[in-house]
Amino acid sequence: MKSDFFTYQAQTSPFPLCIEVSHAKGSFIYDFKGKKYLDFVAGVSANSLGHSHPKVVEAVKNQMDSYAHVMVYGEFIQKPQVDLCKILAATIPDKHMAVYITNSGTEATEGSIKLAKRVTKRTEIIAAKQSYHGNTQGSMSVSGVEKQNSAFRPLIPGIRFITFNDEGEIKLITENTAAVILETIQGGAGFIEPKNGYFTKVKKRCEEVGALLILDEIQTGIGRTGLFWGFENYNVTPDIIITGKGLGGGLPIGAFIASFEHMSLLKDNPKLGHISTFAANPVITAAANATVLEILETNLIPDCIRKEHLIREHLQHPKIKEIRGRGLMLIAMLETPELATKVVYRCLEKGLILFFLLFEGRALRITPPLTISDEEIALGCSILLDVLDEIE
Repeated sequence: MKSDFFTYQAQTSPFPLCIEVSHAKGSFIYDFKGKKYLDFVAGVSANSLGHSHPKVVEAVKNQMDSYAHVMVYGEFIQKPQVDLCKILAATIPDKHMAVYITNSGTEATEGSIKLAKRVTKRTEIIAAKQSYHGNTQGSMSVSGVEKQNSAFRPLIPGIRFITFNDEGEIKLITENTAAVILETIQGGAGFIEPKNGYFTKVKKRCEEVGALLILDEIQTGIGRTGLFWGFENYNVTPDIIITGKGLGGGLPIGAFIASFEHMSLLKDNPKLGHISTFAANPVITAAANATVLEILETNLIPDCIRKEHLIREHLQHPKIKEIRGRGLMLIAMLETPELATKVVYRCLEKGLILFFLLFEGRALRITPPLTISDEEIALGCSILLDVLDEIE
């Protein structure tokens, strides 16, 4: 299978981790030789409830018994779609919100940019340097790392970049600006959190000039930071919310959320202003419903903070310079990218899955399932500490 993988499947990186996956359950992935790997990455924050969660599996099977795809998005009334929209809208109680379900987080980013232009009748989008919002062309256009973008230019015009957390650059948001798009916590740049009421100040400026604030919750949302939405940690509510990753419990889905008034603009002048064939596929949406309800109706969200403290307590080592992040969205910062690379591959040999960040080479990603147990946290941290002791 490995030979066929390299022969027939398009590659995304020079040195993939290459576990030949047999099956996965809970916090573990198993290969065909029977070796098990403790998953400290959760599909890059996507497997909120771990692998093969029984409620997600049951929801998928039940929906498959009823129907799968029946019509392009928004034309037929389908219970899994309606239920998910209602659940997500209820998490933002201060407005009448509407939800547009997409196939992925990057598609949700695309939809949010279109909506902002439609609402404001403006074209300028302001984004942050060192940001990442997805890999389609519109999403790349508002992602602020030229090393990633340069090979694919020209991208969409009208994008300006500001420095995250730099209050002096907030004035660059003007009457020409349709929207400001920011990650609630900058992910690829190194899990950088907003400081000193930065979001509150950006939102105030947006209101002054008639721009919209879009917050990218693709990684921070759905309970991962100890509240359902990451922005709840920073006393701000954006005009448009983007979500994805953990929403589907391991299945591909995203959504953008805005006021019902604003979202209604996409249905006319022109009609089908935003449309997708397979968005909100009922089988995947059923999985999302099961995932969100399990997260909302259990102690998983508040337990994220307790588990964060547990990880921080365990990971005391001179080679770990800093633990960044919030809840179960964490990174361990090492001295050099070379050391981080060695640690990831050595931990893999010992049965622990860690991963990299896009733009911060010194970081070890620690984003396990929200369902990870205290014993599994202790095991994973012990493997990491042993590897740090071994590697020069």
